[in-house]
Amino acid sequence: MEIRELKYFVTVAKNKSFSKAADILHITQPTLSKVVKSLEQQMDVTLFHRSPRKSELTDVGEVVYEHAMKILNLVDELDVVLEDVTQLKKGKIKIGMPPLIGILFFPQMIKGFQEKYPGITIEIDERGANVIKDLVGAGDLDMGFVMLPADTEEFHVIPYTSQQLMLIVNQSNPLAKQETVTMQDLKNESMLLFSQDFTLHDRILQECENAGFTPHIAYESSQWDFISQMVEHNLGIAMFPKAIAEKVNPNAVKAIPIVNPSIPWEIVLIVKKDRYLSHATKSFIQYIAPNYSV
Repeated sequence: MEIRELKYFVTVAKNKSFSKAADILHITQPTLSKVVKSLEQQMDVTLFHRSPRKSELTDVGEVVYEHAMKILNLVDELDVVLEDVTQLKKGKIKIGMPPLIGILFFPQMIKGFQEKYPGITIEIDERGANVIKDLVGAGDLDMGFVMLPADTEEFHVIPYTSQQLMLIVNQSNPLAKQETVTMQDLKNESMLLFSQDFTLHDRILQECENAGFTPHIAYESSQWDFISQMVEHNLGIAMFPKAIAEKVNPNAVKAIPIVNPSIPWEIVLIVKKDRYLSHATKSFIQYIAPNYSV
């Protein structure tokens, strides 16, 4: 059994498709099928339920996948350790970051870091915070910026920034006449939410529940500017962090503070506990939070 075979197997499992996996691996589909078939013969098991539309793991395949991921993570860790030993000023960091955080903080954050560590490459994966938590937990990302809550038993949770959520309404909406709003004021409104990949989606639903109502969700999107445009066309209301709320068109949209209670948007950096941290990863953490030790 070779590491290459495990990588091929895991890629098929993640994509549930031999053709997609072959494209990602830059090999032909027959070659990939042959490698996976060889792996099945070596273990005398069937790893996939194969169909024309998708390839699902069998029960045995699930077990092999779990152990294959552990093996590949160990191999990746060894590569990082060796890189640290031989090239202390070089490396690569894979960081997960929701689009909102990227828009607000990434350019300034990364400019200073790369001036200090020009040999370190940063690879950004823009996803919703819920997905980022899963990817950091699985070892697919070195770290990620997410909105609280985060599991402190699984992750090092490093505070980064905090803002308040603001209500965004069309200027013609009666709520636009108010200087502040409460969640109760919103119970009869159509809401525009970030998609379910985003922790902010869950947080807003929870705040509605705490206020005693289930919101009418008109649309969901992963793009703040699209949601803003929908508000401009009076298709619903939305909630943005203050820094994003300040970017909307004030001629068409009004940003209003939410009170009693206010809703914090608390951003943290998460890093998987009990995992080897490369020199590059430690350098980034130290840059973001000089007084934090992991």
